[in-house]
This record gives sequence, structure tokens and C-alpha cells, in this order.
Amino acid sequence: MIGRTKTISKSFNQNNSKYLLLDLTIYISVMFLVREIYLPNVGFLANGLFWSFSTLVVASWRMRVRGVTWSELGLCKPKNFTKTLIVAAAILAAVVISMIIFEVLKDQLPFSLAPDTSNESAVSKFGDLKGNFTLFFSIIGLVLIESFLEELLDRGFLMNWFERFFSKVPWNTIIAVILQAVIFGFRHSYDLSERSITAGIIALIMGTAYMAFGRNLWPLIIAHCALNTISMLGRVI
Repeated sequence: MIGRTKTISKSFNQNNSKYLLLDLTIYISVMFLVREIYLPNVGFLANGLFWSFSTLVVASWRMRVRGVTWSELGLCKPKNFTKTLIVAAAILAAVVISMIIFEVLKDQLPFSLAPDTSNESAVSKFGDLKGNFTLFFSIIGLVLIESFLEELLDRGFLMNWFERFFSKVPWNTIIAVILQAVIFGFRHSYDLSERSITAGIIALIMGTAYMAFGRNLWPLIIAHCALNTISMLGRVI
């Protein structure tokens, strides 16, 4: 363990399913509806941050209503930075290994995947990064902010709300981990494709790590930032 977060407030633990369902309905609706707004003159990354910050406002609003803080959800100072980095490295390694396994097994899946257009999509979103370190350094900061927000929202907020909503159901934590992974994967592709499955696998690993290592978000944030940095560097080199 790397240090458990504070006990979540009593008002949140006094589960009322209809209120939690209201929170989830508002949050998930805004999460997807705000993505229908696209500002063509500012680029994909700026739009992505607009979507994430809009969702962050909604999450923070519902947390305030329930008397929950981000610190209670895991955005708190780790007790041991060395262990935090070790856990982050382990999470990153688990993601890489899982991606390799998926690449080996994907042709054996009993269903067809949508065509992989991730390379073309990346160029349209970020520009042609090949050999362009100037472009890389100009956008990597925005990529890291987005990585931070995804962990905050998908693991910190969404998983905890799902877990509380299903608190009277056996294996509610497992259900929460799976549901956030499904939503995370679908949100990245809106179809059953290699991209949506890999995003879902990443979310599954991140969600499991969040629950297994004391619900501290920092190892996940570090691992997510490192993963996206490596991915972006791979498009440059």
C-alpha cells in the first residue's frame, strides 16, 4: 500500500441510490453531449481540454453537493514518493504487457473489429509529428493535462460513484472497475475497434490499480502521463 486516502464523508457513505443515479445521469450525459461541441479554429487538443474541463465542473459540482473532496477521492500527497514511482512503473509495465498480449491475440477474437484508423486520426488531431520535435514540445503539455484530468474524472469520480451506486450488490467494486473501463474505451472510439478495446484495457488496469493501491490517484496520473508521452514520442521518432 502507498497510503490510503481519507475516509469519504459520512453524507456520501449514507447511500441513497436515487441521488447517486441523478449524479451519474447528469455527469455521463454531459460527458458525451459536450463532445458534440467542436470549435474548429482551436484544434483537437484544445477541444479535448474544453470537454474535460466541462466534465470536471460537473463532477466538482456533484461532489460539493455530496460533501466529497478531491483529496478524499485520491488527489492527496503520497506518503512515500519512492513507492508511488514504483507503483506507477508497475502500472506502466502492466499496460505495455497487456498491449503486447492484445496485439498477439486480436486476430483470434470471435468478432470483427472496426478498421484501425488511429494513425490517420492522430495526424488529423495533432498534425504530422514525424521528426517534428518543435510540434511535440508545443503540444505535450496539453496532452499531460488531459492525462491528469482523465485519471481525476474516470478513476477518481466515476468509479467511486459507480461503486457507491452498486453498494448493495455483490462485487460492486468489480462492477465499478468494469463500467468505467467500458465507458472509457467507448468514449475513445465510439465503436468496437482496436482503439476502443486498448483504451478499455488501459482503463481496466488503471481502475484495478486504483483500488489495489490505496485509492491514491498519483501513481495512475504518473503512469498515464508517461504512457501518453511514450505514445507521442513514438509518432515523432
